Amino acid sequence: MPPGLRSLRSFSRDSDASEQKVRPGTVKRIVAFAGEYAWMLAFYLTIVVLDAAVGVVNPLIYREIINKGIFTGDTGLVIGLAVLAGGVAIVDGLLTFAQRLIASRIGQDMLLDMRVRVFAHIQRMSLAFFTRTRTGALVSRLNTDVSGISDAFNDILSSIVSNAITTVLVLGAMFFLSWQLTIIALVLIPIFIIPARYVGRRLQALTRERYDLSSEMNNIMVERFNVSGAQLAKVFGIPGEENRIFKGHAKRVRDIAVQISTYSRVFFIALGLTASLSVAIAYGWGGVLTIQHVLDVGTLVAMASYLGRLYGPLTALSNVQVDIMTTLVSFDRVFEILDLQPMVAEKPDAMRIPAGPARVEFSHVDFRYPAASEVSLASLESVAVLSQSPEQQVLFDVSFIVLPGTITALVGPSGAGKTTITQLVPRFYDVTAGSISINGVDVRSATFDSLRDKIGIVLQEAHMFHDTIRSNLLYAKPHASDTELTDALRAAQILPLIESLPQGLDTLIGERGYRLSGGEKQRLAIARVLLKAPPLIILDEATAHLDSESESAIQKAFETALSGRTSIVIAHRLSTIRNADQIVVIDHGRVVERGTHEELLQSGKLYSELYKTQFAE
Repeated sequence: MPPGLRSLRSFSRDSDASEQKVRPGTVKRIVAFAGEYAWMLAFYLTIVVLDAAVGVVNPLIYREIINKGIFTGDTGLVIGLAVLAGGVAIVDGLLTFAQRLIASRIGQDMLLDMRVRVFAHIQRMSLAFFTRTRTGALVSRLNTDVSGISDAFNDILSSIVSNAITTVLVLGAMFFLSWQLTIIALVLIPIFIIPARYVGRRLQALTRERYDLSSEMNNIMVERFNVSGAQLAKVFGIPGEENRIFKGHAKRVRDIAVQISTYSRVFFIALGLTASLSVAIAYGWGGVLTIQHVLDVGTLVAMASYLGRLYGPLTALSNVQVDIMTTLVSFDRVFEILDLQPMVAEKPDAMRIPAGPARVEFSHVDFRYPAASEVSLASLESVAVLSQSPEQQVLFDVSFIVLPGTITALVGPSGAGKTTITQLVPRFYDVTAGSISINGVDVRSATFDSLRDKIGIVLQEAHMFHDTIRSNLLYAKPHASDTELTDALRAAQILPLIESLPQGLDTLIGERGYRLSGGEKQRLAIARVLLKAPPLIILDEATAHLDSESESAIQKAFETALSGRTSIVIAHRLSTIRNADQIVVIDHGRVVERGTHEELLQSGKLYSELYKTQFAE
């Protein structure tokens, strides 16, 4: 990267970074992280030193060409030194190329390593983490902040190290040739740096505003261009007003781009003007010294050449604190994510759940949702400080057993705690007290793999990826054959529909499956569970918002899905769970009734009231 461009990037960085505090130990962790690339970094720094050293050689060669070649009339020496200068230039070019190539490789390797680490860590976080954090903030950490590490680290290596070495070598050579001209050259530096800092502050402000506006534009596009947002906008939206707002942001971004371009050009003009003035002074004052035989002509030409190499690196180094702090802050923001430990973690001595039909036992289970400070970060929730106060308890002394191969239905008013109970089985959350076991193994002591293998879930809103039907099914069983896919679709009562599509299993179903109806998505979700064939199935109000025809098809699919499997079913429509082996009635986080449909109707309590209310409707 040219020295002038490096200087511009340095001054364009947000100076607020130098005022931010990073957590203790960040530097040590950065060194440890960089240590994984020690041999590449050592090789890179060697190339940087050689490149800086080679860059100092040519002005000295020019000096010898003039003093010992031209003035003495030695043609052979002039030609030989000229060829040597050309060779040095070629070597300099090759070293520069190698420097850029190695820097790019180191930066991209760091980017890959850190991005994979952050992605893998976020995947291990509990469901509570995702319910609190903003998706955009997570994506930003994974993309912008991690990329910032690569960019900043590269700049420290290629800019600070290279500039420092170049400045030391150039100043050393200049002082060796003429300390008088060197001091004059250094006096001119503040003349450039003072206005450069002003330009830098303007660039920082403009850059921040551009990022903010771009973020707002991205938010508008993301919210309007997904299926739900587009539907809402078409029904309630005001396209003219939204176009006006978006156009206003876009025009301001355009104006900022023009201003940044203008300030950047002013920066480069000022840098070039300072260098030209210093060269003019060098030739003026140096010429006088040459006439007075204090300097020779070759030395004067060499000094002028060195001045052109001095100002860019020296100017960039004047803003080195911001460069370093930008790097530290970028690393610290990523380490902040990596240091947030998952609330739900696999024990080192975790055991596999024994094979066979699933038997689920809830024993005196209490539960409260975790406080924000236990699962999230303030920076991911767009708040200054996370709440420390614990959430209210939502489950109290919940105990019941689901026998192998039986259906247990959970019913109760909205907000009673039914969904919370089912979320504790696959360890989306951990119980506050008591225990939940499958086949005699506490789920907190089970391996995640065996727990996932045991459980299949169909939610009220079945989530589908923006991919083909085949890919959405294979998510449950990656190596399933076409025959297995067909059998699962047939059992889920959706095979005729899939076969009627021109592209069949390879049909793209759109974002969140919006090309399918609600009932079709539910049946596809059931097919996905059937393909996985787990011994325990959880259904969370999977028919709550379906029409009668869709519900009828799904009920047939459920009969196949639940046959011979242990099942926990949450049902809003009580008519769908009359044949359940056990109905557990939940109210205000407590088990208030338990029995069969007939037994609970005869009791005349809450279940009977709920059933009569629905029947009356």
